[in-house]
Amino acid sequence: MKRFLSSRLFAAVALAALSLPCFAAEVAVLRNGFTIRHERREVIGAVTRMYVNADGSSYVDVPTAEIEHFEVAEEPALEPSASSGQASGLPASGSGLRASGDSAEVAAASASRAADLNAVIAEASGRYRLDPDLVNSVIKAESGFNVRAVSPKGARGLMQLMPGTASQLGVPNAFDPEANVDGGARYLRELLERYNFDLVKALAAYNAGTRRVEQYGGVPPYHETRAYVRRIVLDFNKKKLAQKQALAQKSSAKANVATSAKKSSPPRGDAKTNLARAAE
Repeated sequence: MKRFLSSRLFAAVALAALSLPCFAAEVAVLRNGFTIRHERREVIGAVTRMYVNADGSSYVDVPTAEIEHFEVAEEPALEPSASSGQASGLPASGSGLRASGDSAEVAAASASRAADLNAVIAEASGRYRLDPDLVNSVIKAESGFNVRAVSPKGARGLMQLMPGTASQLGVPNAFDPEANVDGGARYLRELLERYNFDLVKALAAYNAGTRRVEQYGGVPPYHETRAYVRRIVLDFNKKKLAQKQALAQKSSAKANVATSAKKSSPPRGDAKTNLARAAE
């Protein structure tokens, strides 16, 4: 249900406030209850573009009318790093390997599967011009990275493709990771284009179907769908925050090394004095 403002002046002021560049991390609270963390934003026509990372390479476009307000973002706790073996979402001990086996062999096999899946996600994301982190977050919400996952409704594989959808996407075997991720990424791209790159609507349609999204003019009032969209958006934002903090730590470490090297090297004048004394 749309809300109408009491005066055009207030509407103009509100629009101007939304169009101001944002340089501190914020959270956009949408009218449907969902939130989107972003580094900065700008208004483009009737859409507010929210950049989810500092360099502006990833962004989400949301109809400005759907934004309730903005809040200062809190710094959430970071997830374990990729070296912990859990960042990929894969279980520590994969199928076919027993916990009683050699721990080094189990770790190596898990790392190998994670690397293979990351490569599959990166390739499909590049093919359909999607952020790999977004595809990763969708897979995490859909199947928990279980290649053999089957839902009660019959959705299969990593990105939980229904048999009919898989057939339309040309995926003969939904349990084939490469084919499944390719089909799911392609379908997600189609949904983004269908809804003018409104990520919230696209994710809702991925979960509940396009008919329901169009019936309700947005996210349908289903607890499962709302929780699903929120989970993906939060996970995606957390990944971007982790990347930002890792980059900041790396830059800080380089600056510290440069400062230490500068302090440890003797001044040029002292070196010349030492050489002159040695010559005498």
